[in-house]
Amino acid sequence: MKKSRILMIVGSLMLLSLFIYPLWNIQLEAPQYPIPLGMYIHINKITDEQPHDVKNINLMNHYVGMQEIPEHMLEFDLFPPIIIGMAILGVLIGFKGGYKWFLGWFILMSALGAAGMYDFYLWEYEYGHNLDPKAIMKFINPDGTQMGFQPPVFGSKVILNFVAHSYPATGAYTLLTGMLMTLIAFFIGKKELKKT
Repeated sequence: MKKSRILMIVGSLMLLSLFIYPLWNIQLEAPQYPIPLGMYIHINKITDEQPHDVKNINLMNHYVGMQEIPEHMLEFDLFPPIIIGMAILGVLIGFKGGYKWFLGWFILMSALGAAGMYDFYLWEYEYGHNLDPKAIMKFINPDGTQMGFQPPVFGSKVILNFVAHSYPATGAYTLLTGMLMTLIAFFIGKKELKKT
């Protein structure tokens, strides 16, 4: 089998690592928490970084009127079949498709990834701005508007006495590695065709 096809197949199958490894990590660091509170976001669930972290984040956020971190979201139903479908499609293209199909798969996966990140931003925005007006504690911006508590999509951000960190986890790196392999497969497939 040609090298380009092997790379395409293996790269596509690496998407399935998202069923094992978390995609994203959010941490809340503060003086009163010697060990930061954190959570891992998977394609089908949210889990604690340390035992009871999500519960403690929910208790803390309750005081400023934030919603609880949901145990279930629509995305948890949608993302797994999309990942499985893209992995199967990639394998089929690896066996039967030409090198141009490799690039098509990469572009489609990139578009889905971008849509997923935008959805993540919208969820964070809703989570940080749709506050309960009856909250125990209310914080106001200098301009008189209610303060939002949206964590960053990527990077670090100071929120009151907390520093929120939001970075890719292991699953995101394996996903990107697999996608990069399919892009490399396109260029290698192009060279292989020229040689023949």
